[in-house]
Amino acid sequence: MKTLDVILIGAGDRGNNYTMHMAGMPEKYRVIAVAEPIENRREHIKNRHNIPDDMCFDDWRPLLEKGKIADLALICTMDRDHFEPAMKAIKLGYDLMLEKPIAPTQEECKKIAHAANEKGVKVVICTVLRYTPVFNLIKNLIDSGKLGKIMSVNHEENVGLIHQSHSFVRGNWGNVERSSVMLLQKSCHDIDILQWMLGKKCKKIQSFGSLSYFTRENAPEGAPEFCNQGCPHADTCEFNAVKLYYDDKENHWFRNASTKYHYPPDEMVWKAISETNYGRCVFRCDNDVVDHQIVNMLFEDDITVTFTMNAFNRGGRYIHIMGTKGELRCFLESGEPISVHYFDGTDEEIDVNTGYALLGGHGGGDVGIVHTLHEYLTTDYHGINIPDIMESYYNHSIVFAAEKSRAENTVVDFEEYFAEADK
Repeated sequence: MKTLDVILIGAGDRGNNYTMHMAGMPEKYRVIAVAEPIENRREHIKNRHNIPDDMCFDDWRPLLEKGKIADLALICTMDRDHFEPAMKAIKLGYDLMLEKPIAPTQEECKKIAHAANEKGVKVVICTVLRYTPVFNLIKNLIDSGKLGKIMSVNHEENVGLIHQSHSFVRGNWGNVERSSVMLLQKSCHDIDILQWMLGKKCKKIQSFGSLSYFTRENAPEGAPEFCNQGCPHADTCEFNAVKLYYDDKENHWFRNASTKYHYPPDEMVWKAISETNYGRCVFRCDNDVVDHQIVNMLFEDDITVTFTMNAFNRGGRYIHIMGTKGELRCFLESGEPISVHYFDGTDEEIDVNTGYALLGGHGGGDVGIVHTLHEYLTTDYHGINIPDIMESYYNHSIVFAAEKSRAENTVVDFEEYFAEADK
C-alpha cells in the first residue's frame, strides 16, 4: 500500500480534524509539512506528526516555493484564502484536498476547476456528506428504483440557534467580505448532495432569504457592546458569551475558536470575550450573512426540490423524498433509522448506525473522505462518492445561481447561467 505524503496549509479546526484522521491511518498518510500563521496551531500539528522545524512555516508561500515535495496538498485556509495556494499547488502538480467551498466567487471556482482539469491533477472538495453512511444508503435506495421515479425532495439544514450565533454572527463566517455568502460556505455540500443523489442536471432556480434577527435593531434595551460589561439580560439570554465560552469548560470547540488556541486557559478566554466578536452582543456584531434562506430548484425529469437553511431550531438535517412507489423520511443526525413507506402498504426501517457513522464528524463524513481519498489517489477508483473537480464546480455554480436569484428577485435559468459563467 502506498503511503501518501501530505502538506497541510491551514491548521485551524478543519485542517486539524482531517490530519487527526490521517494520523490514525499511518499506512496511508504521512503529514510532512505545515503552514499556519498561528503558532499554537502550527505547533500542535508539528508535535502530532513529528514534523521537523524546517518543515513548519507561518505562511504557505515558502512551503510551496520548495516545489512539489509531497503527493497531496491539504488546503484548509479561510474561504478568501483558498485561491492563491490552490492555484500555485495545481501549477506544481499537486493533487489537492480542498476544504469547501472551492472559492468564494464564481470566477475563482472556474479558474481552479479549469486549471486542475488542464494540468491533469485531482482536486477533491471536502463536501463530506457524500461519505456518510446515511446519505450512501439513501442514494443506493434511490438508484435501486425501490422508490420509483423521484418526484420531489424537501431537504432542511437546521443550523441551530447557538451554532449560528457562534459561527455565522460572532465567528469567522459572519461577514461576506471576510468569508463568503452563507449558502456557499454553510450549504454548498447540501446542494451538492441533492444533485449527487438525484444524478440529474439542474434546470431552474429561485431563492429567497435575508438577515432578519441578528441585527442592531433587535438588541435588548440596555444591552452593552460586550456580554461581560454588565448586561442586564445576562441571566436570561441564551447568547450570553460568559456562559457559552467562559463558564462552560467542556465546550472546547467554542473556547478553542474564540482564542485560536488549543485548550486555552480561562484568562485567554476572558480576554477573547472582552476584545473580539466572540464576546460581543450577537445583536451588535458586523455580521451580514442571512439567517434563513430557501432555494427552490427544478431538476431534469420535472423533479422539484426545496432546500431550506435556517438558524431558528435545535440543529440537524431532515430529508423527505417522494417517489412514485414510496416515500422516505430521515432525521439525518439523530441516529434514528431511515423510514420508508411503500405504496404497496409495506414499511421499512434502515439502520444508519454503521461504519463511519459511529466515528463522528459530520456523521462519519470527515473520516469517510480521508479513507476514500486514499483509494481515489492510489487505485483505479470505481466508487460513486468522489466527484471530479468539474462536478464540484458545477454544483457550486448552482449555489451562485441561487444567490443571484435571491439578490435580484428572479428565477434563474441555470443552463443559461452556467453556460455564460463558464465562458
